[in-house]
Amino acid sequence: MSSSLEGRSIRLELISGEDLQVPSERIPAGIYVSINVDSRRRWKSPTRVLSSDQSVTWGDTVTLSSGASPELSVEIRASFELDRMLGNGEVIGKLETSWDELLNHGDEPFDISFPPVRGVHPSLTLKAAVVHACDNQDEALLDSIIECEIARNTDAGHARFALYVTSEAVSHLNDAIEHFQLVLDQCPVGHPDHAAILTNLAWVHLQGYIRKDLHDIDSTTSLFREALALRPQGHPDHPSSLYHLTSALTWRHNKEPAAVYIHESVQLYCELLPLCPEGTYLRSIAAGANGVDYVINECNNFPTDASDEGIHLRRIILELCPLDHQQRPAALNNLSSALRSCFVQRGSINDLDECIQYRREAVSLSSEGHSEHDTYLNNLALSLQFRFNHQKKSHDLDEAISLYEEALRLRPVGHKSRDTPLDNLGLALSAHFNERGDVDDLDRAISLHREALMLRPPGNPSRDKTLNNLALALQTRYDKSDPSQDLDEAIDLYRESLRLQPHGHPTRHRSLYNLSSALCSRFKQTQKNEDVEEAIRLCQESLEALPSLHPSRYFSYRWLQKAYLFRYQVQHKSADLSLAVENFRLASRHPTQGFPQRITEAIEWARQAEVHQHESALEAYQVCLELFDNHVMTRSSIISRREAATAFRGAQSLPVDAASCATRHNDLHRAVELAEQGRGQQWSLASRIRTPLDDIKSASIPLADKFSEISKHLSNAQGTAGSADRAAADRAAVRYRKLTEQWEAVVAEIRDLKGFSRFLLPPSYKDLQAAARHGPVIILIASQYSCGAIIVPMSGEPHHVRFPRITLPHLEKLKEDFATAIQHTARMRPEEPRKKLRVLLRIVWDEIMLPIVNILQHDLKLRHRSRIWLCPTAAFTSVPLHAANPFRMKADRSGPEPCLEDIYICSYTPTLSALIRSRQTVKTHVTSSFAVIGQSQPGAGQGRVLPAVDSELELVHELVPSNVKLTHLSGDEATQAGALETLQQNTWVHLACHGKQDHEQPYNSCFAMRDKPLTLLDIMENNSPEAEFAFLSACHTAVGDEETPDEVIHLAAGLQFSGFKSVIGTLWVVNDALAKHIVEAFYEKMFEDLEDGGVMDCTKAAWALNNAADAVKKKKVPLEQRIVFVHIGV
Repeated sequence: MSSSLEGRSIRLELISGEDLQVPSERIPAGIYVSINVDSRRRWKSPTRVLSSDQSVTWGDTVTLSSGASPELSVEIRASFELDRMLGNGEVIGKLETSWDELLNHGDEPFDISFPPVRGVHPSLTLKAAVVHACDNQDEALLDSIIECEIARNTDAGHARFALYVTSEAVSHLNDAIEHFQLVLDQCPVGHPDHAAILTNLAWVHLQGYIRKDLHDIDSTTSLFREALALRPQGHPDHPSSLYHLTSALTWRHNKEPAAVYIHESVQLYCELLPLCPEGTYLRSIAAGANGVDYVINECNNFPTDASDEGIHLRRIILELCPLDHQQRPAALNNLSSALRSCFVQRGSINDLDECIQYRREAVSLSSEGHSEHDTYLNNLALSLQFRFNHQKKSHDLDEAISLYEEALRLRPVGHKSRDTPLDNLGLALSAHFNERGDVDDLDRAISLHREALMLRPPGNPSRDKTLNNLALALQTRYDKSDPSQDLDEAIDLYRESLRLQPHGHPTRHRSLYNLSSALCSRFKQTQKNEDVEEAIRLCQESLEALPSLHPSRYFSYRWLQKAYLFRYQVQHKSADLSLAVENFRLASRHPTQGFPQRITEAIEWARQAEVHQHESALEAYQVCLELFDNHVMTRSSIISRREAATAFRGAQSLPVDAASCATRHNDLHRAVELAEQGRGQQWSLASRIRTPLDDIKSASIPLADKFSEISKHLSNAQGTAGSADRAAADRAAVRYRKLTEQWEAVVAEIRDLKGFSRFLLPPSYKDLQAAARHGPVIILIASQYSCGAIIVPMSGEPHHVRFPRITLPHLEKLKEDFATAIQHTARMRPEEPRKKLRVLLRIVWDEIMLPIVNILQHDLKLRHRSRIWLCPTAAFTSVPLHAANPFRMKADRSGPEPCLEDIYICSYTPTLSALIRSRQTVKTHVTSSFAVIGQSQPGAGQGRVLPAVDSELELVHELVPSNVKLTHLSGDEATQAGALETLQQNTWVHLACHGKQDHEQPYNSCFAMRDKPLTLLDIMENNSPEAEFAFLSACHTAVGDEETPDEVIHLAAGLQFSGFKSVIGTLWVVNDALAKHIVEAFYEKMFEDLEDGGVMDCTKAAWALNNAADAVKKKKVPLEQRIVFVHIGV
């Protein structure tokens, strides 16, 4: 030693280490450095975790006394425990050096290299400096090198095991096991090092098993399990114990493949990876090719398992595949396949939505050049087609067809898998034909199936599917165009498909009921009894093959129903009709099938029950209405709800047909309930989330708050139109459905409260009779089976009014005649007599309103000039019932016979519930504010200039009492946003402008403003509970659309829904020059007593309009302009 070091100390900085490979290839818990200053003493650095590049950063400084010896040794060691180290670990490198050599580098860092390990030299980066006596206050305390027997045997075991790995000599393996066994004997259960020695012993056994030198893997795995149990979550060595067990399980699977080992490994890796920080060596190995990637690859090769356990496994696999993982698309595809299979077996739309979400991601992660891109496209299309079949959302089918076309493009003629997109596209086009009726779709579908069948010759595992699909397309063509050769070929193809599907085949049930359906069709044509007998037998066999809640049981029930019904129509045995009805019942109530299929079946049930006068007709109607309500509720936007409501042939007449059925069964209470349940459904659904909560709060404030909060979220989640981004639209729909489920759960809780058992259920007759509190409500029912009226009186039983000479065709003709007559008056001078219109109104009086008035006067003793409310349905909604007039002289020639409005004050209501809701929110003391909104010069494309609007606004301005706050909005200020804000801020509103009823999409009906239209959708989204009265001096504001007349979707109803309790609207075009006469007469009556300190009362509107219509006769306002205004509400 240099004499200059005597009595001095050396400060050594351990900076880092590189290429720190463990000779035994075992993964260390950490790496440390030992500086042996002499034969008895050493300094040990802290143990640091090895990085993925096999480096370690220490940054530790130690001050060491130079001592008497000039020599020292430096060792790098791997520790296999982070907690309490057993022995000294495994030597990575050892180097003899001197203090002088360490100090020979000045004040700069330097590297020292160690003997190679597997061809690579480990190295350390150090820094050394001499320190004076005054600087060595922190001189390190050194450890003794004297070791106990446990440590010596442990170190010897590590050394022998390292020799075994490098030399593969079994004697070294046996030596290592012997040393570790000795240690285990000295560290029994309860010893703090028991887990460490178990791990060491198990690891050498595992490596011997891997190299086929040992064969007992069971005991090895048990040792790892025992060690893991001693190192629970939170223990420093818990991650390494997890890894050791996964290694044993995966190697066992590698040699003895069994899914159970991989399943457990997946669970362990899912727990392990979050405990391994990124950049650590353990993480790189665990997440590498022999770790989690191996497990993922093995799982991706497993067959699809739709059990809860199988799906859970797939979810974990996906968790193990981050966004940039090359196996993520495959993991997504496999999870989605399991979810789709689960949907097929259980019918939960949540499974299918999740499947589609994952398949969209798989497509997005695989570009066109990706080897599986075409497969992912096909699979996404298939899932979308499944959802279309379940929910009948047309955009799903359109997107599926587009994706199939793209998949087919990527598999040109000659491609080994071209058969799949051919067959699937054919199925989608057949479905498209059923929706749109384009025969080209069906012809192409048949062509595609034939091409696919050629690519699936006998022996091909998918031939049975294509045979079935081709048969289905041919049968569809037969059903539409009746070429009998198509039906015969379809039956032959179904039989061949069935021969390829032995008992137990997963889709045999489908071929059974499809063949049954074809045999039913042939029986209907030929009436050969053997066909229908076989059809029944096949359906019964298909039911036997399916669990009780399998969605496909619906189709078995459906075709069994048809078989029995067809046989009844031929053989007239009442038992067959009873069996048909029972299968109608089972199909329409099958809980795992989608609402559209069940609604279709329930509608057919009601129709057949009517045709055959079966007692189940009322039950069928009730099921229809319940299913329809549930189906429409699943749609997240207002427009999509209407689309759902119009998608079913025959559904529009359900409410009136149901009411007619109940009336014919002399059950008037039920008739009123059914008419109400099925009408105004759009408003009813929307109003559910605006339900007043005062009553609920009195029973449970927490539940009321919970209901309010979820209702608010549900309202915010409602869109007005579908997004062009299908993935975003899917996410929004899923969120809406989950909110709906939460909302329904809260509603169920509320119904458990005392007195709330019928909360938000369809109202009973007793509930609905509240609508007649201030005067009878007359429901006019226009059904294909009967036309009549039901009078709901203020108290007592309802009255049925028959219209013996009025049928639905008569009403339709009357409606058309009114439309023609009104159009004709537009070309007439005001003074010309309206002969045609008078004739029509006389018919309305004689055939419809006079029988009603007779009962009101004679049976109910309703006083003259009392109020009545008309609630028309179907074709009645397009007839001006309030204007019914005999237009003839009394028998004594003393004057004209009175018309309806001479006798009673008429109002309309869309539904009884709408009238009840309006009454519930009428405030007796409210500070009224009045707004006049007018737009005489609407924006481009919204209509011509209306010169009389401004003078009408001035007129109203003059008539409004001076003590009422008045807002005037017109000209450039009368924009869409300005008008909407004014509606929100005022309790009374007069609106004069162009009104437009959009017959294609009634929610786009609008008022023309300066910039853009104020639509019905805008109005519906405006909640104005304080609003009272609106006068709509605009065209077509109180007439609904042709397609869904019973939904009463028009501007006046929209304002009533948004909060206005009393609304005056129009049935047809308003002459703005003549309208001011009605307006003037109306407000003069409305406000005639306010100068004496009275308050504005919206309940007087019907009376004021009645008086105004009579008053303007003297001003030569023509008939059609006197009756164009109607009152709706309280």
